[in-house]
Amino acid sequence: MKDLAILGIRGVPAAHGGFETFAEKLSLYLVEKDWTVTVYCQVEGAGKTGSDIWKGVRRINIPVSRGGAAGTVIFDWKATLHAARRHKLTLTLGYNTALFCTFLRARGITNLINMDGIEWRRDKWSLPERAWLYLNERAGCLLGNHLIADHPQIEKHLQTRVSSRKISMIPYGAEEIVSADVSLLEPLGLAPDGFALLVARPEPENSILEIVRAFSRCHRGKKLVVLGNFDIQNNPYHARVQDVASDEVMFPGAIYAKPVLAALRLHALLYIHGHTVGGTNPSLVEALGAGSAVLAHDNIYNRWVAGEGAAFFADEEECAGLLDVLMQEGTEIERMRKASRNRFRQTFQWPMILRAYEECLLSML
Repeated sequence: MKDLAILGIRGVPAAHGGFETFAEKLSLYLVEKDWTVTVYCQVEGAGKTGSDIWKGVRRINIPVSRGGAAGTVIFDWKATLHAARRHKLTLTLGYNTALFCTFLRARGITNLINMDGIEWRRDKWSLPERAWLYLNERAGCLLGNHLIADHPQIEKHLQTRVSSRKISMIPYGAEEIVSADVSLLEPLGLAPDGFALLVARPEPENSILEIVRAFSRCHRGKKLVVLGNFDIQNNPYHARVQDVASDEVMFPGAIYAKPVLAALRLHALLYIHGHTVGGTNPSLVEALGAGSAVLAHDNIYNRWVAGEGAAFFADEEECAGLLDVLMQEGTEIERMRKASRNRFRQTFQWPMILRAYEECLLSML
């Protein structure tokens, strides 16, 4: 029976980031391939667990009255218990509560786990949080029947934990953007090729401060648009980023409207990606899908995703120097745009990625 339950996300349709987008894509793809797909969804409030059907996908709606990380842990536990009584094949997205997979293993349920990035290495976590994530990464490696890595370097990392036969490398995907409504830029006061774009959570590991400071060293005649939720009243890092910004740097907040994001990505002169850790980052893949010229932090993760057609900086000084050249260079920008689109079409299109997931799932039936 081609029956699958998807755990580890807040739900579908996607509203909370990369894993939710992937779950939406995969579940709809599998339904078309005659799979029965159940997705566990977290809803606010109290009451009994309910269910409904969304575009052929069965949703199990679990109310959780707690917010934040505690609420997520409660939801994951309830979802795991529910799935263990009703399914034989599960896909868990992320390993943050992989210890709960002990229950799935004990019930003889086949569980595939997408191991995400090396979360416990991220600077944003406190020592107890890192310890929890490290323990759950180890648990996921042991308890999962099969592991999925979204990047070759994540695959290599997992090979230090388990046999390579237990791991499949399947990257993240994105939609290709070939057209977008340019008029959506007008409310932001932007024009095509008149701005660089940065989309990231405002955290130190994403190099936001270094990029903004590098951009603000001189007058550039173009804007830097920094998308993300900034809380300058309560977060000293957020306040510091805005303090060093020149008047050419814009902070319009987080923008989730897909048409607006498509217009920003397609019409940006340059996409700047400062992530220093992680695997296949969704925002970088989405930039490639829009054919954006990419300037990225120089590390093994970004090098593989963006490819050699991108430009890379090791520190703030190199970032500033490359901005001096690229913000005024039309010919090189066009070359980089073509390289991004070629890299995307080669590796990150949804059809090939979803097909790879289905083949992996079929092999576990």
